[in-house]
Amino acid sequence: MSDATVSLLILAACVGLFVWNRLSVGVVAILTALALYATGLVDAAQAVAGFGDPVVIFIATLFVLSEGLESSGVTAWVGQQLVQRAGTARSRLLIALMVLAALMAALVTPNGAAAALLPVVVLAARRSGQATSQVLMPLAFAASAGALLVLSGSPVNVIVADALADRTGEPFGFFEFALMGLPLVLVTVAVSVLGGRRLLPNRTPSSLPADYSQHVDTLVEHYDLAVGFFRLTVRAASDMVGRRCAEVAVPDDVRLIGVQRASGSPAGEDDPLEVGSVVVVTGSNAGIASVIEQHGLAVASTPLTRGTREALLGREVGVAEVVVRPRSRLIGEVAFAGVAHWGVTVLGIRRRGKDKGAQKVTLAEGDSLLVHGPWPAVEAFSDNQDVLVVDSPELVRRQTVALGPTARRALAVVALTVVLLATGVVPPAIAGLIGAGAMVICGVVTGPQAYRAISWQTVVLIGGLIPLSVAIATSGAADLIAGWLGGMVGGGGERVLLATIFLLTLLLGQVVSNTATVLIVLPIAVAMADDAGVPLAPVLMLVAVAGAASFLTPIATPANLIVTGPGDYKFSDFWKLGLATTVAWFVVSIALIPVIWSG
Repeated sequence: MSDATVSLLILAACVGLFVWNRLSVGVVAILTALALYATGLVDAAQAVAGFGDPVVIFIATLFVLSEGLESSGVTAWVGQQLVQRAGTARSRLLIALMVLAALMAALVTPNGAAAALLPVVVLAARRSGQATSQVLMPLAFAASAGALLVLSGSPVNVIVADALADRTGEPFGFFEFALMGLPLVLVTVAVSVLGGRRLLPNRTPSSLPADYSQHVDTLVEHYDLAVGFFRLTVRAASDMVGRRCAEVAVPDDVRLIGVQRASGSPAGEDDPLEVGSVVVVTGSNAGIASVIEQHGLAVASTPLTRGTREALLGREVGVAEVVVRPRSRLIGEVAFAGVAHWGVTVLGIRRRGKDKGAQKVTLAEGDSLLVHGPWPAVEAFSDNQDVLVVDSPELVRRQTVALGPTARRALAVVALTVVLLATGVVPPAIAGLIGAGAMVICGVVTGPQAYRAISWQTVVLIGGLIPLSVAIATSGAADLIAGWLGGMVGGGGERVLLATIFLLTLLLGQVVSNTATVLIVLPIAVAMADDAGVPLAPVLMLVAVAGAASFLTPIATPANLIVTGPGDYKFSDFWKLGLATTVAWFVVSIALIPVIWSG
């Protein structure tokens, strides 16, 4: 059996496993690389070379850059601004959302844009009275189109640009993709605006992503933050030093809630006050002012109430609602509104649906606490083993805080990366590493956060399939398929060749990820171009466009999957708008690509 036949059998098995969908795509990619090694089509070094390929490294860095923009609040801010300005008219809102999705995809890839904008779009649909199914599929399609605006918009772009550079020494420019990306964005928006109402279902699922736009108002009312409390620190010159807590006298219009030792633990009634102890009181401002002056205390914090909502949630600080877990170490501890613990301050305590107000509470299983403090301390509760977090602080921050404290640094790092990529001063992988490293060094994302942001499934998928692409090219399989397809199209010319490659890529891309599809089709397309004497640039640009045209099924791309649940879409819902969009892409691509890349 020839090497070409063996490589085609492995290709068929790979595609079959993707369609079967019982194994992770990463596992399929690894099995494919191992099969190539076992059959002798590649050696050990070639089988694993894909994981160290500059393309894979560059793609991994893009996930870190995307995480930086999202975690710093840039994407949330952009979405909020758009919703405020677009209004509620269907066409205007849909155009604004799709243009935003396209621009965001150019910066953070289609999947990142779809995930980041999903809550924004759901909120916009709610406020405008539209079904989510009327706006979410256009969002995913616009994100796929927007990925073609710049080189870094998608792994597919990087792969075809690298292939062109390897063959000709001249890669696609960073913004060269926009020559096709911009027309495709426009035609995608036009199809959805003009035909979306008829081609899309009219459904809204019962379960939608949480809307945190009124989160603070809800918590303020739930915990009845009407008066609040003062935290007063005992200074060295205070006459309270050495007194028992029970001996602390306050005016009639002031109530002593509790005392916290300098060490952090609540003080008992018979415990003496010490320098650094914190006295928590509530009451009239005049009465508390007299306590401060009479006893020589310092104000550590002022009340957080209905009237100070802005101070509850901002760039630096936030709130979280937590519930004491069963078997928690907090069970039996004394707590009260105003006590500080774990770097946050307790604003309120509820038990069995009743607010405990200014009472001291011995914590029990199921008690809920409202805490306030710096975002890092608030978000740390997500990993705390003693409490359950009601709403993810990270999601609350990303959706409600416009432009966090690291936003400017994130934008500066992205701008630097774009300049490096656009000018070609360094290779794309190096530019990506500089950008990803700067995100961590500048404190936009942490090291662990950067690791979590990377889609390792995508990295493994590409790394494992690169050897298959190499084997198809070197074994003669690409030439074999190219000859067969070339014989079918005969001497139809460049546009017929492009149409054939588009359809091949399109059909495979509906059941296999677009990245895997492009890696499989790439050597075949190159061989067909060589046989027909067609320039390589238009063929590879066509492959990138067809690879992004994943509109006919929900499994064609992660962006489609992301919107499937919130849009309440069925499998069969995608082909209607998807087919209309695909036809539009086909016409635009076949018409423009040979003209733009005529040389």
